[in-house]
Amino acid sequence: MLRVYYGGSFDPVHNGHLAIARAARDRLHAQVALVPARDPPHKPPTGADAEQRAEMLELAIVGEPGLRVDRRELARPGPSYTVDTLIALRAEYGPQAPIAWLIGADALRQLHTWSRWTQLFALAHIVAVARPGFDLETAALRTEAPAVLAEVAARRRDPETLAASPAGGFALLELPQLRPESSSELRRRIAAADPRWCDWVQPAVTAHIVQQGLYGVSTAILPASPSSARP
Repeated sequence: MLRVYYGGSFDPVHNGHLAIARAARDRLHAQVALVPARDPPHKPPTGADAEQRAEMLELAIVGEPGLRVDRRELARPGPSYTVDTLIALRAEYGPQAPIAWLIGADALRQLHTWSRWTQLFALAHIVAVARPGFDLETAALRTEAPAVLAEVAARRRDPETLAASPAGGFALLELPQLRPESSSELRRRIAAADPRWCDWVQPAVTAHIVQQGLYGVSTAILPASPSSARP
């Protein structure tokens, strides 16, 4: 069975993250493990610490079949490099287990800046979750990351075929709809007391952010009825 891992800072986890995890779960018929980074090397310091971000992830996926949180990067000191996590997973599951690492399609433009990025394909398949109508041959990707484009184009596969081999493939997975959420905009809305932020997170995460006073939120009131819909 294909094992799918979705890493990130999740600072904080929002409904867009959940949509990506659900899309991978449903299309690949696999359990998806969300892997919060202890120390994301390509981002500024996080607004919540690693344990708080992992706790919000746990709250966000309550009642979500096929989704779980993997805290292995929290136990490892130093920068949370994906290649190190995949080395650990490969040692745990053996050389023949099909493993996929899930990223957002926009991350392809930065993939060549990741530590030992070409080694990733020896350890796992890479699956990029894309907005509707995403074209791999974009001018931005050709200009900013030609080595990445060449690498993934040569490895392109249909998502349904990834479980047949342990690693080495690349697949695009299209989201059912365009997602508006971003963690940076979410943090800005929280700090600015913009009530629309509640619509971007699960109710239990809203409550946790307010109760813990994260991201500069006002603790004076808890939104009375944050949206409980699971898009």
